[in-house]
Amino acid sequence: MRKAKPKKRIILPDPKFNDVLVTKFVNNLMYSGKKNASYNIFYQAIEIVGIKVKEEDSLEVFKKALANVTPSVEVRSRRIGGATFQIPSEIRPGRKQSIGMKALINASRKRHEKTMGEKLAGEIVAAFKEEGTAFKKKEETHRMADANKAFSHFRF
Repeated sequence: MRKAKPKKRIILPDPKFNDVLVTKFVNNLMYSGKKNASYNIFYQAIEIVGIKVKEEDSLEVFKKALANVTPSVEVRSRRIGGATFQIPSEIRPGRKQSIGMKALINASRKRHEKTMGEKLAGEIVAAFKEEGTAFKKKEETHRMADANKAFSHFRF
């Protein structure tokens, strides 16, 4: 590589829960630089999750839901001798977390509730119970990797 690796940006923890994971999630949720609106949506969703899932701390429910939708392997396309193979490969931890967050956000945006807070809360509860669109996406990714594990010797 010609250039040095770029420095990792330090992400400050959020004001309410004092957690860096929440800030990363809010940054992914944000549109047009409206971070305050994203925080409001997230906190509203966490409150709704607290009402829906009574027995546990709502932030812990969110973390468990995020862990449930986070894939551990993915397939990458690699062209070998004129044929394109789907090669399963492990995902590094930072990318793993990012994929899980984006899956949760995209699935919640496609839901049919009234506000984004309600949509996000619904998807978090569904992911906590190991169901819902985001969890299905993770399962599909794992199924694809499992189906193509015969090509894992092409790994790069």
